Amino acid sequence: MTSARAFGLLLVAFCCLPCLAENRHILTSETNTDLVGSNSSTYISREETLIDIAVRHQLGYNMIRSANPDVDAWLPDDGSKVLLPFSVILPDAPRKGIVINTAEMRLYFYHRDEQNHNTVTVYPISVGRRDWATPLTETRITLRVEQPSWYPPESIRAEHAARGDLLPKVVPAGPDNPLGDYLLALDVPSYFIHGTNKRFGIGMQVTHGCIRMYPEHIEELYNLAPVNTPVTIVNQPYKIGWKDEKLYLEVHHPLELDGVVQEENRTGVVDKLTSMLEEQPEVLIDWNRVDIAITKATGMPALVGIQPHSYSDFEYYRNHIRSDHSNRPDMIE
Repeated sequence: MTSARAFGLLLVAFCCLPCLAENRHILTSETNTDLVGSNSSTYISREETLIDIAVRHQLGYNMIRSANPDVDAWLPDDGSKVLLPFSVILPDAPRKGIVINTAEMRLYFYHRDEQNHNTVTVYPISVGRRDWATPLTETRITLRVEQPSWYPPESIRAEHAARGDLLPKVVPAGPDNPLGDYLLALDVPSYFIHGTNKRFGIGMQVTHGCIRMYPEHIEELYNLAPVNTPVTIVNQPYKIGWKDEKLYLEVHHPLELDGVVQEENRTGVVDKLTSMLEEQPEVLIDWNRVDIAITKATGMPALVGIQPHSYSDFEYYRNHIRSDHSNRPDMIE
């Protein structure tokens, strides 16, 4: 292991609490916003990879990769700037309990903090791989287990056996247990939210349908989410939301399931924005920015429109949001 990578791994232990705080956002009726968080940035050495950066800052690999398309994931130029995408649009789902958006590989937990504020905490996750899709459903937490044992089903044992890896019927708690130290069981047989013993896989389609989290994140969620917490699982590769009367669009690459890339984003985005215009015809949308956001699919909120209050506002913003002076939409940084 190189000295730079070893140093990066050591930093994880010291960065956990700040990362947790950066993922937590207070929601108030006064703000009335769909967008939370602020992006930041760091620099990468030639001896690191984007996965190292994702783990250090407790982000998903998919988030880092999409936000930094010009940075080589495995052999970056020394000193390259890496954008850390902490800004997000909240999913189009009830803001209660746990909301999981498989397309962006994030879990949103709506709860009250120590000061009784309405709060959302955002966590990166891993989801079901191409042939083991995470189910889209409305369910709840039925059981909380610390130091769980793993009882791999016959299908998984057969899959491992085909690779020459013989799994026992029971894998006890410990460093070899892929469930990690904490588990939240769902009211869907054999599906869990759990930790991991392989933290470099967060932000990937690598599980057998379960939701996998960083060890520090699942420990926090385990201590905050009681039995019967509602859980909503959706697949929203694009999200639209408002902040300060400005309209933002966040687009993610669709998941690949059973070898087929899921629905193309463009039609869904256009239909949703067109429907909004029918109800709010005063909204100004820059369709060029919309097209760029869909094409680039950076996974970050991009400014695409605005809601003027008067004719003078209308004239000003009609020119202000034109994007023919830029090759990409403005992004929240």
